[in-house]
Amino acid sequence: MESKKTNKMKTNKQIRKAGFTLVEIMIVVAIIGLLAAIAIPNFVKARQTSQTNACINNLRQIDSAKQQWAMENGAVGGSTPTSDQLLVYVGKSGLAGSDVCCPLSPKGTPMGGYGTPIDIGAVTNLPWCSNYDANTHRATLNPTGLNTP
Repeated sequence: MESKKTNKMKTNKQIRKAGFTLVEIMIVVAIIGLLAAIAIPNFVKARQTSQTNACINNLRQIDSAKQQWAMENGAVGGSTPTSDQLLVYVGKSGLAGSDVCCPLSPKGTPMGGYGTPIDIGAVTNLPWCSNYDANTHRATLNPTGLNTP
């Protein structure tokens, strides 16, 4: 009797079953790169907008605190409160102004971005942010859009 040898050679279809081809992987990577190129600038713009809005809200809070300070202390319009005097009115007494700081200022800076008498200003003047930038950080309460002490 003759023994028959069976040919167990792998065919192309058997080899191709598992995995992805290099072309398929490159197409997926290109699509992900394209989506990232579209999305990243939008994320940066949204972040800048939210930082500016947070800063404007802090400026409103400081302006309100100045008005309260002036009423309680009988101060005239030209008086300028210190940042320590205002912390009581923004609800941060003893916390070094932890939440009342410009998002662009370093963490832990008391009244960061607003802490100097020039930034806070007299009771009749609007407070302003020392991190103001006409292109990226237009945080101001001035209706003309200018940020001047």
